[in-house]
Amino acid sequence: MADNEVETVTYTIESPDGDTEELTLPTGIVDALREDEGETDTSVLGDLTMLSFAQQAHALVHHAHGEPDEETLAQEEKTMELFEERFGQTFGEMTGHSH
Repeated sequence: MADNEVETVTYTIESPDGDTEELTLPTGIVDALREDEGETDTSVLGDLTMLSFAQQAHALVHHAHGEPDEETLAQEEKTMELFEERFGQTFGEMTGHSH
């Protein structure tokens, strides 16, 4: 399949301060990662964003060289709380990876 045959869609992410960033993805990858037929594209993006930040926060605390400082520990803890609120299960339960 030629590159020009792959349809894309662009999403805009906006910060509380009004800064924006555009993200362009193939529509097919968003569709492939949709878990429920009624799930919106933005819900798919939100879920993947939360998962990515949780993975990165976990790595900062549990897989980085040296001991994390108190601020990093607090940030990771809050990220994991928000993760559980969003998904109804812990990061460890969802990924099978916990410490």
